[in-house]
Formats: sequence, structure tokens, C-alpha cells
Amino acid sequence: MNFDLNEDEEMLKALTERFVTDHYNHDSRRAFLAEPGGFSGTNWQLLGELGLIAAPFPEELGGLGLDATGIATVFEALGRGLVVEPLAEAVVMAGRLFASTAPEALQGEWLDALISGEKRLALAHAEARARDGLVWVETSASPQGDGYRLSGAKPYCVVGGGADGYIVSARLSGQPGDAQGVALFLVPAGTPGASARDWTMADGSVATSLELEGVIVPAGNRLGDDGLAAIAAASDLAALARSAEALGIMERLLHETIDYLKTRDQFGSPLGAFQAIQHRMVAQYAVIEQSRALLNLALVSWQSDEFANAVHGARAFIADASVELGHEMIQFHGGMGVTDELAIGGGHKRLLVLSRWPEGPLAALDRYAGLLN
Repeated sequence: MNFDLNEDEEMLKALTERFVTDHYNHDSRRAFLAEPGGFSGTNWQLLGELGLIAAPFPEELGGLGLDATGIATVFEALGRGLVVEPLAEAVVMAGRLFASTAPEALQGEWLDALISGEKRLALAHAEARARDGLVWVETSASPQGDGYRLSGAKPYCVVGGGADGYIVSARLSGQPGDAQGVALFLVPAGTPGASARDWTMADGSVATSLELEGVIVPAGNRLGDDGLAAIAAASDLAALARSAEALGIMERLLHETIDYLKTRDQFGSPLGAFQAIQHRMVAQYAVIEQSRALLNLALVSWQSDEFANAVHGARAFIADASVELGHEMIQFHGGMGVTDELAIGGGHKRLLVLSRWPEGPLAALDRYAGLLN
């Protein structure tokens, strides 16, 4: 089977790589992480101008309608560059979720600004008592006047720092673990009763703990009818994007370590000359090739009934294998590998977050086996 990129995909890859080359090095990345939202607002605007924010949105809504291969190509290149701008969570997940569920009037208010990068949404779904899966929702929604009253807590609103609005899941009926009865609502930032407290994740990105105390939203801010099904549908492509990003980071860490082993001398010889180290590096190269093969299996399953399952299988493997690869690369670098002086430590921290969010490798494996909703 031919896995070569077509002309459009090659251009998209080149555009993404050029963005990384022009705007990213180790020092600039550290500076971007230190900004209030955990990434560069200037870069976010530039990504909008380049069309990379619009790319995952459907063509009929003003996007480029990228398929799975296009999204994987972009995010693998972003991963190799250790890019911190939250395209996976804010665009592939929250942005596409909004586009697929929002009523026409609400789309008119928000969609153009989301596609251009002027505004940004974050998904507020995961709750403190949830244990993998998507169905546990304690946050409540009840009709009130011409709208809804929302109450609850969403402590894990990833990349919520500085967001212009939140897509909040809330239960209209049933018990917390029921698969039915959950709707989605758009809560603009600053809505009375909604308080946001930012906190920093292991990779330096800024998440938000969102408290909802009697928040009133108009009826027009309700998104679709079946909130959990909509989240599940958007999650498949987001999981693909995260897996492709992790693959790009794994490649970056391996290549930087190869360069280090060629120049670092021990006992009068480069470290890379020792056979034991060569074997360990080859083993990690094989892991990367296995990861790529599983990702390719998901890509050729696009728009088939097997796509979601293939994505879960790829993620289950990559989430576990990527962390182990990071451990190996850190060990070869010694103490310097865990400092902020090298990209190795920053890349590994990002792999840790990608491997555990929104669920761990074992949960992804259970989903692949059909044991988890």
C-alpha cells in the first residue's frame, strides 16, 4: 500500500514545518510556555492566518475539511517542533465539537472568529469523580425561564487558560453514570456565576478549574441533543491528532539523542560506539516504526466502521511506548535530560500529558477491546 503524501498534503506538511523553523527553538518555546495562557498569542494569530486553525473544520463552514491523513501530517510535524499552541484541544476537539453541534445563530456569532483564531473555546467535560470513559457527569442543568441553570464543577478544563468560552457538559436527567440525559452548553468566559482558576499541567500548558454556581445561559446556547455522543465523535479525531503529535515528539527525542551519542565521549570513545547502547537505540527505533504502522492502520480506516477502533488501538500502544522511549532518552543524557536546558525534558513532559489525557493507555486498550464506553 502506498503511504506517500499527495501534493496538497506535502504542501501542508511544508507549511507546518516552515512555521516551526521560523518561530521555534528551545529558548523561544520556554518563553511561549511562560506566557499567561501557556502559549504564544502571536503564534496563535499566525496559525490562523496560515489556515492551520481552519484546516480541521468542515469546508462548508469555512474550513479546509482535512481528512485523517492531513490531520496526522500536521500534528506529527507540530510534535517534531515541540509546538505548544493547543491545536489538538482547542481546534480538533473543542472547535470541531462546537461546529458540529451549535445552532445556526450561535455559529454565526462564534464560528468565523474561531476559524480565524480571534477566539478560542475549551471543552469542560471531565469531572473529579470520573474514572475513565465519557459518561460520568454530575454537573446539572435545569430549565429556567428562557434558558438553563448550570451548577457543578469542571476541574480539568485542559488549555482553558485565557479561553473565550467553555463547552460545558451538564446532566438534564438521569444519574451521573448514565449514557443518556447529558447536553452541551456554551458558557462564555466571564458569565456571572462561572469562576475560572488556572493551574499548570506537567508539560507547562495552562488548564482551568471551572466552577459553575447557578450559571444562567440562554436556550440558544444549548449545543445539540446528545452531548456524550457528540463528544465521542469528536474524540476519535482528537485522539488521532494527539497520537500523531506524540509520534513526532518521539522522533525528535530519538534524533537528538543520536546526535548526542555521536559527540559525547566516555572512556575515550563516543557513547554511540558501545554495542549495548546501539541495541537499546535500535529497540526504540523499532518502537517508533511500530507506532507509525498503527497510525497508518488508522489512516487507511478513515471513514469506515473500523476507524475509531484503529485509533484507540494506536493510542493504547503509543501512549505507553512514548513514555518508555522518553525514559530511555533521558537516561542516555543523564541528569541534563530532566532539566529545562534541553528539549529532551520538555518533550518527555509533553509525552506524559499526552499519554494520560484524557485517559491512560489501559483505558484506551479497554476501549479498543470494546470494554469501555
